[in-house]
Amino acid sequence: MNGGGETWTSEEYGASHEGRVGVLLADGSVPNPGYVDASSSGSGGEVRHWSVYDGACTLRPRAAMLRSECSCGWTGEPHPVDWAAAGDRPFRESGSRDAGRCLDDWARHTTQVGEGTVPLPAELEILLENVAAAIESLAHDSPTAAIKAARQLEIIAQRTAHWPAHEARTQDPGNVAAALGLNAEDTRSLLARFGGWSPYS
Repeated sequence: MNGGGETWTSEEYGASHEGRVGVLLADGSVPNPGYVDASSSGSGGEVRHWSVYDGACTLRPRAAMLRSECSCGWTGEPHPVDWAAAGDRPFRESGSRDAGRCLDDWARHTTQVGEGTVPLPAELEILLENVAAAIESLAHDSPTAAIKAARQLEIIAQRTAHWPAHEARTQDPGNVAAALGLNAEDTRSLLARFGGWSPYS
């Protein structure tokens, strides 16, 4: 999972479940992008990062609550912002705890997404974990051998997923996407890559 920037993604779901910290105003509405000066000349631009909503000007209204949001449309429970406890600290600092809670909420959401996908046989999951661990261990002694092993995995994946991708293409797209935990676009791209056809066909 990558949670170090303005958005969060997981290796398995990528843009299908991209998370971020969302902002709600006191009336429960979602604010427009905030405005931040980029230089002393007064030029600037619109920013959606939660930390700009500090009420410093009319173009940057004060956040009343922070909540996690996902590109799939899911939203987490709102966390009220305690401005009284913030003191003179910048919002990026005083609100970091609530932003972290939003990340935790989104992580639980992606876990629930995974629980709703098609399950793998337990023995296959263990085998895949062991293969990954073996390649990581091999990399300490021989990076090139580890690369060769990873390349073999790519070849195996392409070979073994070719016909399943063609079969999945004939099934209901919504059911296939849900089984993989992906959105429609990412599902089409994945099937096209494994099946060997254009994702635009």
